[in-house]
Amino acid sequence: MGLCKISLPLLVGLMGLALAHTCYAQNSPQDYVNAHNTARAQVGVGSMTWDDTVATYAQNYANQRIGDCNLVHSGGPYGENLAWGSPSLTGTDAVNMWVAEKPYYDYNSNSCVGGECRHYTQVVWSNSVRLGCARVQCNSGGWFVTCNYDPPGNYQGQHPY
Repeated sequence: MGLCKISLPLLVGLMGLALAHTCYAQNSPQDYVNAHNTARAQVGVGSMTWDDTVATYAQNYANQRIGDCNLVHSGGPYGENLAWGSPSLTGTDAVNMWVAEKPYYDYNSNSCVGGECRHYTQVVWSNSVRLGCARVQCNSGGWFVTCNYDPPGNYQGQHPY
């Protein structure tokens, strides 16, 4: 009986650690970088690196969106991608949503054909080499994800790579 009393708190503690790890899984800086760099490698674009200054900007902006989680662009100094989704939306999920726009990007015409592609082109924008992202839980229960890029990209008339 004494063993059960000792084991239960230990078990609860281990479960808490497992849940904390699960919540952090696919939301670490390296997870964001890896998801971006996988897409960039597919089109021969160099890797991005995590930048704490850009990440601080992203976190500050994400914190402002907690109350409404509207996908309103910040208009700040960095390129930007935004996502909002269910309670299970991870940072990696958000990047994968943006990358899923790849089929709509036509390199020859440098335009989106049949759907949105500007999130994707920012992910693979060759001049954007520094990345910072943030994820916050909205008051409505969903999650808001923003990634910011330095230098910004998606300039009209320019190819991303």
